[in-house]
Amino acid sequence: MLANESEFRVKVAVRVRPFLQREKSHEQKSCIAIHPQTNQIVLGDRRTFKYDFVFGPKTLQEELYRTSVEPMLNNVFDGYNVTIFAYGKTYTMTGGNILSIGEKDYGIVPRAVKTIFDTVQNRHDCRITISASYLEIYKDDIIDLLDVNDKDLDVRDDAAGNTVVIGASEHTCHSIDDVVSLLKKGSNVRHTGATQMNDESSRSHAIFTLYIEQRLHDKNSHANTVQASFDGLVKPLESTFDESYLSAKLHFVDLAGSERVARTQNTGERFQESIRINSGLLALGNVVSALSDPKKRTGGHIPYRDSKITRLLKDSLGGNAKTLMITCKEKK
Repeated sequence: MLANESEFRVKVAVRVRPFLQREKSHEQKSCIAIHPQTNQIVLGDRRTFKYDFVFGPKTLQEELYRTSVEPMLNNVFDGYNVTIFAYGKTYTMTGGNILSIGEKDYGIVPRAVKTIFDTVQNRHDCRITISASYLEIYKDDIIDLLDVNDKDLDVRDDAAGNTVVIGASEHTCHSIDDVVSLLKKGSNVRHTGATQMNDESSRSHAIFTLYIEQRLHDKNSHANTVQASFDGLVKPLESTFDESYLSAKLHFVDLAGSERVARTQNTGERFQESIRINSGLLALGNVVSALSDPKKRTGGHIPYRDSKITRLLKDSLGGNAKTLMITCKEKK
Protein backbone atom coordinates (compact mmCIF):
# COMPACT_ATOMS: atom_id res chain seq x y z
CA MET A 1 0.00 0.00 0.00
CA LEU A 2 1.31 3.44 -0.89
CA ALA A 3 1.99 5.82 1.95
CA ASN A 4 -0.93 8.05 1.10
CA GLU A 5 -3.46 5.29 0.37
CA SER A 6 -4.31 4.68 4.01
CA GLU A 7 -4.49 8.43 4.61
CA PHE A 8 -7.20 8.98 2.01
CA ARG A 9 -9.17 5.73 2.11
CA VAL A 10 -12.68 5.45 3.47
CA LYS A 11 -12.64 5.09 7.25
CA VAL A 12 -15.29 3.01 9.00
CA ALA A 13 -16.78 3.43 12.47
CA VAL A 14 -19.21 0.98 14.08
CA ARG A 15 -21.57 2.03 16.84
CA VAL A 16 -23.32 -0.80 18.68
CA ARG A 17 -26.77 0.29 19.76
CA PRO A 18 -28.43 -0.77 23.02
CA PHE A 19 -31.34 -3.19 23.06
CA LEU A 20 -34.71 -1.73 22.11
CA GLN A 21 -37.50 -2.03 24.64
CA ARG A 22 -39.20 -4.85 22.72
CA GLU A 23 -35.90 -6.74 22.60
CA LYS A 24 -35.51 -6.38 26.36
CA SER A 25 -39.05 -7.64 26.89
CA HIS A 26 -38.14 -10.80 24.97
CA GLU A 27 -35.02 -11.16 27.17
CA GLN A 28 -32.70 -11.22 24.19
CA LYS A 29 -28.99 -11.64 24.94
CA SER A 30 -25.98 -10.05 23.31
CA CYS A 31 -23.85 -12.33 21.13
CA ILE A 32 -21.06 -9.85 20.40
CA ALA A 33 -18.08 -8.63 22.38
CA ILE A 34 -16.88 -5.05 21.93
CA HIS A 35 -13.22 -4.06 22.26
CA PRO A 36 -12.97 -0.28 21.78
CA GLN A 37 -9.27 -0.23 22.73
CA THR A 38 -8.36 -2.38 19.72
CA ASN A 39 -11.33 -1.28 17.57
CA GLN A 40 -12.55 -4.86 17.25
CA ILE A 41 -15.92 -6.60 17.41
CA VAL A 42 -16.12 -10.34 18.08
CA LEU A 43 -19.20 -12.29 16.96
CA GLY A 44 -19.79 -15.41 19.01
CA ASP A 45 -16.57 -17.20 19.90
CA ARG A 46 -14.51 -16.78 16.73
CA ARG A 47 -15.34 -14.17 14.13
CA THR A 48 -13.36 -10.99 14.73
CA PHE A 49 -13.78 -7.77 12.75
CA LYS A 50 -11.49 -4.74 13.00
CA TYR A 51 -12.53 -1.20 12.14
CA ASP A 52 -11.06 2.28 12.41
CA PHE A 53 -13.36 3.07 15.34
CA VAL A 54 -15.65 0.95 17.54
CA PHE A 55 -18.16 2.47 19.96
CA GLY A 56 -20.23 0.57 22.51
CA PRO A 57 -23.89 1.17 23.43
CA LYS A 58 -22.92 3.45 26.33
CA THR A 59 -20.81 5.78 24.18
CA LEU A 60 -21.90 9.40 24.53
CA GLN A 61 -22.57 11.55 21.47
CA GLU A 62 -19.70 13.89 22.35
CA GLU A 63 -17.18 11.04 22.65
CA LEU A 64 -18.04 9.64 19.23
CA TYR A 65 -17.81 13.09 17.68
CA ARG A 66 -14.49 14.05 19.28
CA THR A 67 -12.87 10.72 18.39
CA SER A 68 -13.96 10.09 14.81
CA VAL A 69 -15.42 13.23 13.25
CA GLU A 70 -13.78 16.35 14.65
CA PRO A 71 -10.25 15.43 13.42
CA MET A 72 -11.57 15.42 9.83
CA LEU A 73 -12.87 18.99 9.91
CA ASN A 74 -9.44 20.61 9.57
CA ASN A 75 -9.30 19.06 6.10
CA VAL A 76 -12.23 21.24 5.02
CA PHE A 77 -10.24 24.38 5.78
CA ASP A 78 -7.35 22.93 3.78
CA GLY A 79 -9.63 22.79 0.73
CA TYR A 80 -10.59 19.10 0.73
CA ASN A 81 -14.13 17.78 0.39
CA VAL A 82 -15.23 15.73 3.41
CA THR A 83 -18.14 13.30 3.56
CA ILE A 84 -19.61 11.78 6.73
CA PHE A 85 -22.01 8.88 6.12
CA ALA A 86 -24.35 7.51 8.76
CA TYR A 87 -25.92 4.18 7.84
CA GLY A 88 -28.93 3.36 9.98
CA LYS A 89 -27.74 5.98 12.46
CA THR A 90 -30.06 8.99 12.26
CA TYR A 91 -29.64 9.42 16.03
CA THR A 92 -25.87 9.60 15.64
CA MET A 93 -26.16 12.10 12.79
CA THR A 94 -28.61 14.60 14.32
CA GLY A 95 -29.28 13.35 17.85
CA GLY A 96 -32.74 11.94 17.21
CA ASN A 97 -35.60 14.31 16.48
CA ILE A 98 -33.75 17.49 15.54
CA LEU A 99 -37.00 19.40 16.08
CA SER A 100 -37.01 18.82 19.84
CA ILE A 101 -33.64 17.57 21.14
CA GLY A 102 -31.51 19.38 23.68
CA GLU A 103 -27.88 20.36 23.18
CA LYS A 104 -26.61 17.47 25.35
CA ASP A 105 -28.00 14.96 22.85
CA TYR A 106 -26.83 16.78 19.74
CA GLY A 107 -25.43 14.47 17.11
CA ILE A 108 -22.62 14.90 14.62
CA VAL A 109 -24.14 17.65 12.48
CA PRO A 110 -24.89 20.26 15.19
CA ARG A 111 -21.53 19.57 16.87
CA ALA A 112 -19.62 19.88 13.59
CA VAL A 113 -21.39 23.13 12.81
CA LYS A 114 -20.28 24.54 16.17
CA THR A 115 -16.68 23.48 15.48
CA ILE A 116 -16.80 25.12 12.04
CA PHE A 117 -18.07 28.44 13.39
CA ASP A 118 -15.63 28.38 16.32
CA THR A 119 -12.83 27.97 13.78
CA VAL A 120 -14.19 30.85 11.70
CA GLN A 121 -14.21 33.15 14.72
CA ASN A 122 -10.58 32.31 15.47
CA ARG A 123 -9.38 32.92 11.91
CA HIS A 124 -8.19 36.47 11.25
CA ASP A 125 -6.18 35.85 8.09
CA CYS A 126 -9.16 35.38 5.78
CA ARG A 127 -12.82 36.01 5.06
CA ILE A 128 -14.97 32.89 5.28
CA THR A 129 -18.42 32.43 3.79
CA ILE A 130 -20.61 29.47 4.78
CA SER A 131 -23.73 28.34 2.97
CA ALA A 132 -25.88 25.22 3.13
CA SER A 133 -28.14 22.99 1.07
CA TYR A 134 -30.33 20.05 2.09
CA LEU A 135 -31.30 17.46 -0.51
CA GLU A 136 -33.32 14.27 -0.33
CA ILE A 137 -33.14 11.31 -2.69
CA TYR A 138 -36.59 9.76 -2.66
CA LYS A 139 -37.39 7.01 -5.18
CA ASP A 140 -34.40 8.22 -7.21
CA ASP A 141 -35.81 11.76 -7.41
CA ILE A 142 -33.76 14.63 -6.00
CA ILE A 143 -35.84 16.91 -3.77
CA ASP A 144 -34.75 20.25 -2.30
CA LEU A 145 -35.86 20.05 1.34
CA LEU A 146 -35.31 23.80 1.79
CA ASP A 147 -37.40 24.79 -1.23
CA VAL A 148 -39.98 22.06 -1.75
CA ASN A 149 -41.80 22.35 -5.09
CA ASP A 150 -42.20 20.41 -8.30
CA LYS A 151 -39.08 21.70 -10.03
CA ASP A 152 -36.69 19.19 -11.57
CA LEU A 153 -33.16 19.11 -10.16
CA ASP A 154 -30.39 18.04 -12.49
CA VAL A 155 -26.90 16.82 -11.55
CA ARG A 156 -24.01 18.00 -13.72
CA ASP A 157 -20.24 18.48 -13.64
CA ASP A 158 -18.79 21.97 -13.97
CA ALA A 159 -15.64 22.84 -15.93
CA ALA A 160 -13.39 21.78 -13.04
CA GLY A 161 -15.12 18.41 -12.63
CA ASN A 162 -17.04 19.43 -9.51
CA THR A 163 -20.57 18.13 -9.02
CA VAL A 164 -23.31 20.75 -9.05
CA VAL A 165 -27.07 20.35 -8.66
CA ILE A 166 -28.83 22.67 -11.09
CA GLY A 167 -31.88 24.26 -9.47
CA ALA A 168 -31.04 23.46 -5.84
CA SER A 169 -31.24 26.32 -3.35
CA GLU A 170 -28.18 27.38 -1.36
CA HIS A 171 -28.57 29.46 1.80
CA THR A 172 -25.94 31.72 3.35
CA CYS A 173 -25.40 31.03 7.07
CA HIS A 174 -24.03 33.64 9.47
CA SER A 175 -24.37 31.65 12.69
CA ILE A 176 -24.88 28.23 14.23
CA ASP A 177 -28.55 29.08 14.70
CA ASP A 178 -28.91 29.72 10.97
CA VAL A 179 -27.60 26.24 10.15
CA VAL A 180 -29.66 24.46 12.80
CA SER A 181 -32.75 26.32 11.60
CA LEU A 182 -32.19 25.04 8.05
CA LEU A 183 -31.57 21.53 9.35
CA LYS A 184 -34.83 21.59 11.28
CA LYS A 185 -36.75 23.04 8.34
CA GLY A 186 -35.55 20.33 5.97
CA SER A 187 -35.94 17.48 8.45
CA ASN A 188 -39.55 18.51 9.04
CA VAL A 189 -40.50 17.75 5.41
CA ARG A 190 -38.29 14.72 4.80
CA HIS A 191 -40.09 11.53 3.79
CA THR A 192 -40.67 9.22 6.75
CA GLY A 193 -43.23 6.51 7.36
CA ALA A 194 -44.26 3.70 9.66
CA THR A 195 -43.05 0.16 8.96
CA GLN A 196 -43.20 -3.06 10.95
CA MET A 197 -39.68 -2.29 12.21
CA ASN A 198 -39.85 1.46 12.90
CA ASP A 199 -42.70 3.91 13.51
CA GLU A 200 -40.71 6.77 11.92
CA SER A 201 -38.56 5.03 9.33
CA SER A 202 -36.52 7.20 6.94
CA ARG A 203 -37.87 6.52 3.46
CA SER A 204 -35.07 8.34 1.68
CA HIS A 205 -31.38 9.18 1.69
CA ALA A 206 -30.62 12.77 2.72
CA ILE A 207 -27.57 14.97 2.15
CA PHE A 208 -27.01 18.11 4.23
CA THR A 209 -24.08 20.06 2.78
CA LEU A 210 -22.04 22.98 4.07
CA TYR A 211 -20.07 24.98 1.51
CA ILE A 212 -17.04 26.68 3.05
CA GLU A 213 -15.39 29.40 0.98
CA GLN A 214 -12.25 31.14 2.20
CA ARG A 215 -10.56 34.26 0.86
CA LEU A 216 -7.07 34.32 2.33
CA HIS A 217 -5.26 37.66 2.39
CA ASP A 218 -1.81 37.69 0.81
CA LYS A 219 -0.46 41.13 -0.04
CA ASN A 220 3.04 39.94 -0.86
CA SER A 221 2.35 37.87 -3.94
CA HIS A 222 -0.03 37.16 -6.78
CA ALA A 223 -2.44 34.59 -5.41
CA ASN A 224 -4.68 32.01 -6.95
CA THR A 225 -8.27 31.02 -6.59
CA VAL A 226 -8.19 27.33 -5.74
CA GLN A 227 -10.74 24.63 -5.21
CA ALA A 228 -10.84 20.93 -4.38
CA SER A 229 -11.86 19.43 -7.70
CA PHE A 230 -13.03 15.93 -8.66
CA ASP A 231 -9.67 14.24 -8.23
CA GLY A 232 -9.36 15.71 -4.75
CA LEU A 233 -6.42 17.96 -5.58
CA VAL A 234 -6.41 21.69 -4.89
CA LYS A 235 -6.08 23.46 -8.25
CA PRO A 236 -5.76 27.13 -9.31
CA LEU A 237 -8.77 28.59 -11.11
CA GLU A 238 -8.02 32.31 -11.42
CA SER A 239 -5.65 34.98 -10.11
CA THR A 240 -6.06 38.06 -7.95
CA PHE A 241 -3.48 40.46 -6.55
CA ASP A 242 -4.14 40.26 -2.84
CA GLU A 243 -5.91 37.06 -1.90
CA SER A 244 -6.34 33.38 -2.64
CA TYR A 245 -9.59 31.48 -2.59
CA LEU A 246 -10.31 28.02 -1.17
CA SER A 247 -13.59 26.20 -1.56
CA ALA A 248 -14.64 22.85 -0.09
CA LYS A 249 -17.79 20.89 0.72
CA LEU A 250 -18.70 19.12 3.94
CA HIS A 251 -21.42 16.51 3.32
CA PHE A 252 -23.48 14.86 6.05
CA VAL A 253 -25.23 11.87 4.48
CA ASP A 254 -28.02 10.10 6.35
CA LEU A 255 -28.53 6.78 4.58
CA ALA A 256 -31.79 4.92 5.01
CA GLY A 257 -31.13 1.40 6.26
CA SER A 258 -31.21 -1.62 3.96
CA GLU A 259 -34.58 -3.35 4.14
CA ARG A 260 -35.40 -7.03 3.78
CA VAL A 261 -39.00 -7.37 2.66
CA ALA A 262 -39.49 -10.62 4.58
CA ARG A 263 -38.55 -8.81 7.76
CA THR A 264 -40.22 -5.43 7.21
CA GLN A 265 -43.33 -6.92 5.55
CA ASN A 266 -43.54 -3.80 3.40
CA THR A 267 -46.19 -3.71 0.67
CA GLY A 268 -47.43 -1.16 -1.86
CA GLU A 269 -45.78 2.25 -1.52
CA ARG A 270 -43.44 1.10 1.25
CA PHE A 271 -42.32 -1.82 -0.92
CA GLN A 272 -41.45 0.50 -3.81
CA GLU A 273 -39.55 2.78 -1.43
CA SER A 274 -37.58 -0.22 -0.14
CA ILE A 275 -36.55 -1.16 -3.67
CA ARG A 276 -35.19 2.34 -4.30
CA ILE A 277 -33.46 2.50 -0.93
CA ASN A 278 -31.70 -0.81 -1.49
CA SER A 279 -30.78 0.10 -5.07
CA GLY A 280 -29.03 3.28 -3.93
CA LEU A 281 -27.18 1.42 -1.17
CA LEU A 282 -26.03 -1.23 -3.63
CA ALA A 283 -24.70 1.41 -6.03
CA LEU A 284 -22.90 3.18 -3.18
CA GLY A 285 -21.36 -0.11 -2.06
CA ASN A 286 -20.14 -0.78 -5.59
CA VAL A 287 -18.49 2.65 -5.78
CA VAL A 288 -16.76 2.25 -2.41
CA SER A 289 -15.61 -1.24 -3.44
CA ALA A 290 -14.21 0.08 -6.72
CA LEU A 291 -12.42 2.91 -4.92
CA SER A 292 -10.78 0.38 -2.59
CA ASP A 293 -9.23 -1.33 -5.63
CA PRO A 294 -5.95 0.49 -6.46
CA LYS A 295 -6.18 -0.44 -10.15
CA LYS A 296 -9.70 0.91 -10.59
CA ARG A 297 -8.99 3.99 -8.49
CA THR A 298 -6.03 5.03 -10.64
CA GLY A 299 -7.62 4.52 -14.04
CA GLY A 300 -10.42 1.98 -14.02
CA HIS A 301 -14.17 2.49 -14.17
CA ILE A 302 -15.89 3.82 -11.05
CA PRO A 303 -19.70 3.39 -11.40
CA TYR A 304 -20.73 6.83 -10.13
CA ARG A 305 -23.60 7.10 -12.63
CA ASP A 306 -25.45 4.01 -11.38
CA SER A 307 -27.53 6.01 -8.89
CA LYS A 308 -28.41 9.57 -7.95
CA ILE A 309 -26.65 9.42 -4.60
CA THR A 310 -23.31 8.30 -6.06
CA ARG A 311 -23.70 10.85 -8.84
CA LEU A 312 -24.27 13.61 -6.30
CA LEU A 313 -21.24 12.62 -4.23
CA LYS A 314 -18.87 11.97 -7.14
CA ASP A 315 -16.46 14.78 -6.23
CA SER A 316 -16.51 13.86 -2.54
CA LEU A 317 -15.63 10.17 -2.89
CA GLY A 318 -12.26 8.94 -4.06
CA GLY A 319 -9.29 11.07 -5.01
CA ASN A 320 -8.01 12.85 -1.93
CA ALA A 321 -11.48 13.44 -0.49
CA LYS A 322 -11.92 12.40 3.15
CA THR A 323 -14.71 9.95 3.93
CA LEU A 324 -16.05 8.41 7.14
CA MET A 325 -18.78 5.76 7.21
CA ILE A 326 -20.59 5.28 10.54
CA THR A 327 -22.78 2.20 10.72
CA CYS A 328 -25.11 0.65 13.27
CA LYS A 329 -24.69 -2.82 14.77
CA GLU A 330 -27.23 -4.61 16.91
CA LYS A 331 -26.06 -6.25 20.13
CA LYS A 332 -27.90 -9.47 19.33
